Order: sequence, then C-alpha cells, then structure tokens
Amino acid sequence: MTSTDSAATDNAQKAPAKDPWDLPDVSGLVVGVLGGTGPQGKGLAYRLAKAGQKVIIGSRAAERAEAAATELGHGIEGADNAETARRSDIVIVAVPWDGHGKTLESLREELAGKLVVDCVNPLGFDKKGAYALKPEEGSAAEQAAALLPDSRVTAAFHHLSAVLLQDPEIDAIDTDVMVLGEVRADVEIVQALAGRIPGMRGVFAGRLRNAHQVESLVANLISVNRRYKAHAGLRVTDV
Repeated sequence: MTSTDSAATDNAQKAPAKDPWDLPDVSGLVVGVLGGTGPQGKGLAYRLAKAGQKVIIGSRAAERAEAAATELGHGIEGADNAETARRSDIVIVAVPWDGHGKTLESLREELAGKLVVDCVNPLGFDKKGAYALKPEEGSAAEQAAALLPDSRVTAAFHHLSAVLLQDPEIDAIDTDVMVLGEVRADVEIVQALAGRIPGMRGVFAGRLRNAHQVESLVANLISVNRRYKAHAGLRVTDV
C-alpha cells in the first residue's frame, strides 16, 4: 500500500466532525446557586427552575435562602452554601466579588468533583461609572480554578440582566451566554444548561485564560444600559 493509499484509508476511517450544537441532556442535573439570594443568583435560579431544572439556592444563612426559595416557587429549595454545594451536580457561583475568594476557599471540600460555573464580574465603581478590576489570578474564573483544584471550573452567565431574569412577565431572555472552560465536555454541559432557558443560547468562547475580557465587558454593558435606559445583552452572529 502506498503512502497515498494509507492516508486515504485513515481519512475514510475518521469519525465525522461532531456537531457543535449537539449538546448533552442536562434536565436531570441538580443546580445549586451560591449567592442565590442576590439579584443575579435569584434571577438565574428562577429561570432555570421555571424551565424544569431542579434548583437549590444557597446563602450564608439557611433561613435567608429558604425565604428566597419560597418567594421564587417552582420547587426551588433553600439551604446554606455548604449544603447547597454538597447536594448539587452543577454549582453556579453568583456571590459578590468582594466575598468571592473567601466563599470558595471555605467550600473547597464541598465543591470537590463538582462542575462549578463562575459568573462573577470583578468591577469597581466611581464617579465615572463602572470599570473592570483585574484579579491577581487574571479573572474571577481563574481565581476560582486556583482555589478549587479538585473542581471542574467553567465561566458563564456574566452578561445577563438581573431585572429581566426576575421579571415574570418576560417569557424569553433574548441573549447569548459566552461559556469558557478547559474541558470541552464541561463547557457543553454549561451550554446545554443555558439553552434550557427560552431565548438563551450557550456559545463556546475559549479557555479560562480568556475570562477576564468576558467579565470586563459587563462594565461596558452597564454604560450602555445607563445611556439607553435598557437591559442590554449580547448576541454572537454567524454561529
């Protein structure tokens, strides 16, 4: 057999390229939301639970989480952060930036082996408006990965309006979610989770080293929203 024949045989035996929109079924996974009593966390919990996902919201105080869960309905449960992490398959981190590192460090054991989705945006505010902060690790997501060596860390859900997420009059959230991570299978799980929310689509956006600019873009969206009195999101074209 010639080298040309061998190459042709190898090409014929290669599996067809996987459709990037062929995503896994995540409907049976339990989603925990750390910081689930804050605006972003409550909004995500509400939308996912409304779409049929089992959701637990976490807080430092179990009573606050339980009260928020009762308010949101749709079968959402409330617990303290540690129990939320233990009981969940996927854990969304939606805590304030100033408590990000301390919260994750305290939950390292409970988050071991879990798929962690960091949606925290390190921002500062002054008289000129919002501006991006750059953590020592490079981004909030990279800080999470450094603090949680036994977890599978991804980044997503940064550019969503908490106002729209929590509005029961809005049926669909018209936006894309940029998803970053080191392992393609984990990224696809998060993409599929985003796709559970009507109008929303998860789009692969690179590895965690690219998370800083995704997190930082929220400062620009805040400026857009203030100027146009809007709740701006993002759409990625041609994909």
